[in-house]
Amino acid sequence: MSEQNQRILIVEDEPALANLLEDYLKAAGYGTDAMREGTGVVEAVRDNPPDLMLLDLMLPGKDGLAICREIRAFSDLPIVMVTARVEEIDRLLGLELGADDYICKPYSPREVVLRVKAILRRLQPAASSPTSAAGLALDESRFAARYQGTALELTPVEFRLLKAFADQPGRVYSRAQLMDHLYTDQRVVSDRTVDTHIKNLRKKLNAVTPDEEIIRSIYGVGYKLELPF
Repeated sequence: MSEQNQRILIVEDEPALANLLEDYLKAAGYGTDAMREGTGVVEAVRDNPPDLMLLDLMLPGKDGLAICREIRAFSDLPIVMVTARVEEIDRLLGLELGADDYICKPYSPREVVLRVKAILRRLQPAASSPTSAAGLALDESRFAARYQGTALELTPVEFRLLKAFADQPGRVYSRAQLMDHLYTDQRVVSDRTVDTHIKNLRKKLNAVTPDEEIIRSIYGVGYKLELPF
């Protein structure tokens, strides 16, 4: 899909910032819609899903974390949180609720556009065959994942994480190596960010096979995938 056909929903209550983001995104070839408060955002996404949403954390009506939580109940829409709340707990909480990225104010609108491009580029169908291993099937062309015949509702970050593990089952990955698979733009993120994604991915896999833990922690080293035979 070309950028001209991709639509970005901007949820930002500061008109100057919202207008600035719209200008830069339109200049980059994206279509844009904007909402100034949290009320009605979930319904708007459900009725007319955008390709990506830029979501302010502190909004009148309903805050960004609540919006993210509700949307994740029915959609894997890429969500980038844009906020002035820079505390680590807020970053981790946003990621746990399923946000795909996190940009702190003040920011460069050019950086926002680059982040948007990077996320949407990673979602484009890849010219590769599906990955299959011991009950796990990943199809990059459709961004679809199944485990033991059950569809997994994964965020883009979780899909890339599981794909890295599935490409080399049994290999132990350090957190730094996993970061390279998750983020290609050389951003600085903490080890706890990787741990949060691992925790969320484990929860979804364990919902299918509660008695098996296929992503194992290797103390002092990292993580590996162990699939039952």
